[in-house]
Amino acid sequence: MPRPPLALLQGTVDLLVLKALTWGPEHGYAISRWIRERSKGALGLEDAGLYQALHRLERRGWVAATWGLSENNRRARYYELTELGRAQLRAESGNWRQYAAAVFRVLDARQAEG
Repeated sequence: MPRPPLALLQGTVDLLVLKALTWGPEHGYAISRWIRERSKGALGLEDAGLYQALHRLERRGWVAATWGLSENNRRARYYELTELGRAQLRAESGNWRQYAAAVFRVLDARQAEG
């Protein structure tokens, strides 16, 4: 039986969206699909949360948006990573890696360790 997607921790949506866009411009549905596929279904974004994140990233100058046609010839807004967005992704990726490593050190700790 498939497990429901995990709840995303605050701040991870922006990071995951920025990472998804490193492969080139995409529309919202493709971004969501990419994240779901790469996480083997463990992470899922609701439409509202995804589009709030995309608008927030656009306001910050981390992504730029243009209109285009999707694979099925529908008008769609495509988002592209900017240089500011690439710099933010590098910074946040490092922060998340340090955070995750620290959490795992705590989770893996034995009682006798000091």
